[in-house]
Amino acid sequence: MTGVNRAAVVAGIVVVCALTLAQARDGGAMTSGLVWGSERVVEGARSFTSSVAGLFGADRASGAEAPAQRRTRDGSAEEADDFVWRGSVETDQTVEIKGLNGAIVAERASGAEIEVRAEKRARRSDPSDVRIEVIEHARGVTLCAVYPSSRGRENTCEPGSGGHNNVRNNDVRVTFYVRVPEGVDFLGGTVNGDVEVRDLASDVVATSVNGDIEISTTGFAEARTVNGSIDAAMERYDIEAGLSFATVNGSISLDLPDDVDADVDAKWVNGRLDADLPLQLVGRVSRRSVQGVLGEGGPELHVRTVNGSIHVF
Repeated sequence: MTGVNRAAVVAGIVVVCALTLAQARDGGAMTSGLVWGSERVVEGARSFTSSVAGLFGADRASGAEAPAQRRTRDGSAEEADDFVWRGSVETDQTVEIKGLNGAIVAERASGAEIEVRAEKRARRSDPSDVRIEVIEHARGVTLCAVYPSSRGRENTCEPGSGGHNNVRNNDVRVTFYVRVPEGVDFLGGTVNGDVEVRDLASDVVATSVNGDIEISTTGFAEARTVNGSIDAAMERYDIEAGLSFATVNGSISLDLPDDVDADVDAKWVNGRLDADLPLQLVGRVSRRSVQGVLGEGGPELHVRTVNGSIHVF
């Protein structure tokens, strides 16, 4: 059992455990909501928020290195194959990365050019069978790791919630390394892998199913995973629609602006809430949920976990 099949089994176990907790504890309604949310995360792992509009124009220049063999720690051969794409963009446009098996690492670019390097590694499968597809569209550009199609639905790359992709016994891992210019929004998601966003000057949305998410940006951030923790630091919180952070098995740590104005809605099952910022509680305080106001109140901040604590500072 590999890849997405394993992720589906793990997510199923998580949902069953959460349902059991829902029946056994007095926080049933809230837990059911979290279970529903985790199912939505699994079903929507290929879906990324498309909140930035604008026309994107990029100059392509791509290349791939010839496959090579490397040795793993146990001495077995590992096929390697890399892909590089570069493009010049304007601000207020979006670069979206859609992976499947493998991590995503994003860093701030020194100039106005986006650079995406996809590092493909495998022990038994052929890395060249997994293609990196580039789709330019009205909101920006989307790059996907597209695995070989099997019987049934074809694997495709499309922006946002579009497209379809599964592994089907292919062990190729694709790690994306992305350099993002200042002011270019970043959307990054994978199924089996961590998402690490380092020191961006952009708005960020990151998703995974089996992986931790770490974000540092001068813009706003939003994240969700199932089996993993979330650690996000942002300097902006002025998005009218509010922000949400959700996991099932993991903690959530949010470093917010000191002058943040937000309405907080936090819920958990096994854990606690710690708030270093002055949080004014509203209504009844439960052992598993808190509603409160930061500053003068404002856009909603939704924070959800089942097995983990929440820290807001």
